[in-house]
Amino acid sequence: MQNDLFENAPVHKAYFSFALPVVFSMVISLVYNMVDTYFIAQTGNTNLVAGVSIGAPIFTLMIALGDIFGLGGSSVISRLFGQKLDNDGKRLSVFCFYTALICGIIVAAVMLLFRQPILHLLGADAETMTYASQYYTIIVLGAPFIIVSYTPSNLLRTEGFATASMIGTILGAIINMVLDPIFISALGLGAAGAAIATVIGNICTDLFYVWFILAKSQRISVNPAGFRITSAEIGQILAIGIPASITNLMQSLGMALTNRYLLPYGNDRVAAMGIVMKVNLIAILILVGFAFGAQPLIGYNYGAKNKNRLKEILRFCYGFECSMAAVITVILSLAAPALIGIFMPDVSIIAIGVPMLRMQQIGMIFVAIVLVTTCTFQSAGKSRDAFLLSVSRQGIIFAAAILLASRLFGYTGVLAAQAISDVLTAILAVGLFRHGLHKEIE
Repeated sequence: MQNDLFENAPVHKAYFSFALPVVFSMVISLVYNMVDTYFIAQTGNTNLVAGVSIGAPIFTLMIALGDIFGLGGSSVISRLFGQKLDNDGKRLSVFCFYTALICGIIVAAVMLLFRQPILHLLGADAETMTYASQYYTIIVLGAPFIIVSYTPSNLLRTEGFATASMIGTILGAIINMVLDPIFISALGLGAAGAAIATVIGNICTDLFYVWFILAKSQRISVNPAGFRITSAEIGQILAIGIPASITNLMQSLGMALTNRYLLPYGNDRVAAMGIVMKVNLIAILILVGFAFGAQPLIGYNYGAKNKNRLKEILRFCYGFECSMAAVITVILSLAAPALIGIFMPDVSIIAIGVPMLRMQQIGMIFVAIVLVTTCTFQSAGKSRDAFLLSVSRQGIIFAAAILLASRLFGYTGVLAAQAISDVLTAILAVGLFRHGLHKEIE
């Protein structure tokens, strides 16, 4: 482990050493998401685009479940490394890897069993059901591989292997992008083809991570020999992992709620929002990368009780993240027509999508505040505060916002709901930080 990077290197150098590989991974993930959307949109079939948009929350669910063991495990393990308890960290990494695999198998079985009611719940109708079902079925079959891939990608960063974590993600994304045009267009598999490419990409990512851990890692393991874990240790992982997972689960809920509230206005609105959500990932994934890329650095110094360095890290994180959010907001808002047109050069879809995308950008600075605060709570093991933020921005607060705004302002209220939720959640984040962790690190 590069202890000097955790303990002594200038904050900006340490921060970017951890965060930039995560951001690059996020950008590549963004690119392959856009490639998926591009090739699907090129079919010119609005119902197919809408069907994939309806099935998309299922993929987000897989990420959420992987985060239980990836982010939950890395939070605990990074603090153990800060306390010089390396062997304990290794034991917990074994638990995280195999529990994620078992979780994926169970999820695949359950979601296949209840496929039809889940698709109806997500908003599939007679016109979109076939396409949504195709995408859903393949993604669910790949659940074990998808969920597992998000565990070692997080655990490796606790040992300082941020670049290896990035390489695994990039490998899977490149394979996905290469296979997309083959399965979607050349073989004519449409929505199912996009899902097949995604699953194969994740399998390749998993194989790389297992090889790297076996060949290079000294403090992370997939060897179950002599494994043991206590109920208290499991509780520590789940206490952080579940709130981390809920963040992505709430994203799925937010997407599903948005689609449901847009349905009365037509499938073209749902299709446009599906494209807007993909474009909006430019902002969200970059901000998530910079916020959560610093998680091992924050967790290590919190575990080592190095308050001065921790405060310096947090000041840098908040300042940089908010500045980045402002820049991205301006760029995406100005480029909205061109970006949406890349995916579907339909004048009506562009006209619908531009105000949608600009509304999404209004709250980005507030999103930055929420992300850094959530990451800090997770890194420090503050499960209650992490949970409250996790269920708010695209969960409880968003549900209340879209319900009230849609009733008061109709279609415009549906579009404004996310920005309203972002502002309110940021206020909650500042309040929780000032009344909790701020007092502890002063």
